[in-house]
Amino acid sequence: MTSTDRNTRPDRSAEPATGPGAPETPATGPGGSQAPPGAPGPPPPAARLLAFARRPYWDRPDPSYRVRRWPDLTALLLATVFFWSSLTPSLVPRPWLLQGIVGGITAVIGYALGSTLAWLFRALVPRRRLPGERVRTRCWQAYWLLSPVIAVWLISESARMQRQLRVLQGLPPTLTWHTPMIALIALGLLLVALLVARTVRLGALALIRLLGRLLPRRVAFAVGGALSALAVLVGVRDVVFDRGVVDVADRIAEATNRGTKDGIEAPASRHVSGGPGSLVPWSDLGYQGRNFTGSTPTTTALTAWTGRPAREPVRVYVPSALPAAFADDSPFDAQARLAVRELERTGAFDRAVLAVAGTTGTGWIDPNVAESLEYMYGGDSAIVAVQYSYLPSWVSFLVDKEKAGQATRALLDAVRAKLDTLPAERRPKFVVTGESLGAYAVEASFGSADALLAGTDGALIMGPPHFSPISGEIRRDRDPASPVWRPEYEGGARVRFAQFPRTDLVRPAGTWGHPRAVYLQNASDPVVWWSPDLLLDRPEWLDEPLGPDVTPEISWFPFVAFWQTSIDMAVSYGVDAPHGHRYGAGAVDGWAAVLPPDGWTTADTDRLRAFIRHRKAAY
Repeated sequence: MTSTDRNTRPDRSAEPATGPGAPETPATGPGGSQAPPGAPGPPPPAARLLAFARRPYWDRPDPSYRVRRWPDLTALLLATVFFWSSLTPSLVPRPWLLQGIVGGITAVIGYALGSTLAWLFRALVPRRRLPGERVRTRCWQAYWLLSPVIAVWLISESARMQRQLRVLQGLPPTLTWHTPMIALIALGLLLVALLVARTVRLGALALIRLLGRLLPRRVAFAVGGALSALAVLVGVRDVVFDRGVVDVADRIAEATNRGTKDGIEAPASRHVSGGPGSLVPWSDLGYQGRNFTGSTPTTTALTAWTGRPAREPVRVYVPSALPAAFADDSPFDAQARLAVRELERTGAFDRAVLAVAGTTGTGWIDPNVAESLEYMYGGDSAIVAVQYSYLPSWVSFLVDKEKAGQATRALLDAVRAKLDTLPAERRPKFVVTGESLGAYAVEASFGSADALLAGTDGALIMGPPHFSPISGEIRRDRDPASPVWRPEYEGGARVRFAQFPRTDLVRPAGTWGHPRAVYLQNASDPVVWWSPDLLLDRPEWLDEPLGPDVTPEISWFPFVAFWQTSIDMAVSYGVDAPHGHRYGAGAVDGWAAVLPPDGWTTADTDRLRAFIRHRKAAY
């Protein structure tokens, strides 16, 4: 070995020995200095945890405490403000349990935003300019002193505003409002979300450290961050949502679809699907199909109301699960062909009016809409519908919304093709109807108001979702000065909107031609107004003047309004018509305006409305 090698080679004799059998070395003190003999070594983990527990909450935390450290003050402040803002009223009254949930969700969003802002502030501002310990201490003390008091007061005010909203929408003012439980539910959701977020962050840091042994530091951070984000995305979308929420909803809906509501029995009429001679067996109709066809009014009931001999109404329903003889590679076209054959079998094309009904996600058809038309025409009517899903509407919207338009469009094309083969004098009047996701199905089948009116003899649409193309077009292009919740379109010449049909449909005073489209749209219907745009954009329906059943204390706050309206959809059936997503007997006025039979009078409308409103619904 050369002298140069000896000079440059590190002297390992001064390094402490390592490995089995190596002598113990004294503990080192701060800065790497050797601790004196007999000095205590590092504290055990339990002692370090106890020391952390004693740490004042206003102290800047040790970066190593990723899960146990105190929440960030800025993030906690913004979470609290978001929770407070969620206490304001929205479109429909909500129970205290859902108030706690929406408060917790919005608090989580506020915490995430606050945490991001605090991180940016610390990254951009020099450390010497950050607030000192005294300022942080005073801020924490002020927060703990003021926030509980303000929260209790605002939750109490929220109960008062909820009572006022209940009165405005025809409900009794009595309300159970558990102030402590609302706060605890919101706090619990925030803590769970915080724990999950910090656990994810720990996992991401562990992955980055592992990659750092193989890759340069910056590359390890980039790759580790990307892989962690991908894992969270796939986990939430595929595991939590698809295999969790959607799978559970699908199993429940499938089990329900095999059942039949109490009191519903197979029809004895050959004019109804599932009855004698039907091409669709009763057992294949599904839950909503059996409810629809099994509750068809009898000629006895129709005659008793009209005072003259009635006909047996035609109701045709084709389920999503087709009989084996009709199944092929194009299920929607197969459904449409089967529906037309059922219409031919039941004599539907010989009736005075034929209606195509768009169904909701589960395949439901509003009995008020169907029976209003049948009583109005004394049974001289036919209604046909196809089922594209048995899932709840909110799940159908998320996973197969396009099926609604595709299935209904195929049915409409097949029915119109058959009608075109008939002599004009023998064709029944052709109308369309739909409610909620069924309204979207009808609108998506036509695409524009002009196409809707050119292809039918009239339309009755109820509670169309915000993403429906035709109602969206009308609201966008409405006449100046008309509010978005009651738009006037082209002077009301062919299309009119109503919440209170008896008074709303006579406005504007101009000529109302034929064919006509009537939209029943409640100003307080969250299904109509829900949109992802609510996250960041203030909606037009909050502009003055407000709708007749919308409280003036309603407000918009970023992110909060979106979750409030989302929760509103879950309770939109908890009010009476015409509020929320309930339209009740308004279908009577709608049909009377769209296509009344010869000799129909206002008195007839009033009498039928009272009958539909007070009868015991069959399902």
